[in-house]
Amino acid sequence: MDYEQARHFMIEQQIRPWEVLDQRVLDLLGQVKREDYVPPQYRSLAFVDMEIPLGHGESMWFPKLEARVLQVLAIKCTDRVLEVGTGSGYLTALLAAQAMQVVSVERVRELRESAEAKLKAHGYANVLLKAGDAARDWTEDGQFDVIVLTGSTPVLPEAYLKRLNPGGRLFAVVGEDPVMEAQLVTCVTHGACATESLFETSVKPLANALEPERFVF
Repeated sequence: MDYEQARHFMIEQQIRPWEVLDQRVLDLLGQVKREDYVPPQYRSLAFVDMEIPLGHGESMWFPKLEARVLQVLAIKCTDRVLEVGTGSGYLTALLAAQAMQVVSVERVRELRESAEAKLKAHGYANVLLKAGDAARDWTEDGQFDVIVLTGSTPVLPEAYLKRLNPGGRLFAVVGEDPVMEAQLVTCVTHGACATESLFETSVKPLANALEPERFVF
C-alpha cells in the first residue's frame, strides 16, 4: 500500500471538502503518520472515512473530524492542552505538534500504554499521559488554554469552563443520539464564556459522562 498517496487522497478528498483549509493543519496531517497509531489489523484502513475500532468499546475519530477540530481550536505554541480520552494517541500527537504541552487522560490502561509507546517512539516529549477518569473534570493539572473532549457528553460540565484560561477554547460534542452538536466554547474572561455551534455529528459518549437531570414520574 502506498501510504503517502493514501494520505494525499485523504487530505484532498475528505478533509478539504469539509471546509478545512488552514494550510498549517493540512501540512500537519501530511507530516504526522496516522497509520502508525492505528491497530495493526486496521492499518490498511488508516485513511478511510470511518471510525476505526481500538478495542474496549473505543474508536478513532473520522480523519475529517480530527482535522476540523484542529482548525477550530487554532492551537498556539504557548498553549497548555488537556485532552480527555487519549485513545490511539494520534490526536494527542497532532495536538502536541502545535502546543507547548499536552496533558492527556485515559481511563483504559491498555490504550494508555499503547499510546505512550507510540508517542515516545515518535519523540513527543511534551506529552503527559495520565491515568484516570476525566469525563466530568480534571483537577490535577490546573488551568488550560485548550480542552478537547474526545467523547460526547450529554451535558457539558461547568467545571471545565472554569478550567479555561481567558482566551481559552474548549471543543466538545454535546447531546445524545440522534441529536449531537459539536461546540466551540471560548472563555472571554474569568466566569464568562461564549459558545459557538459548529456542526452536527455523532461520537461515542465518554464513560461516566455527566447526565442531565431527568424527570421521574
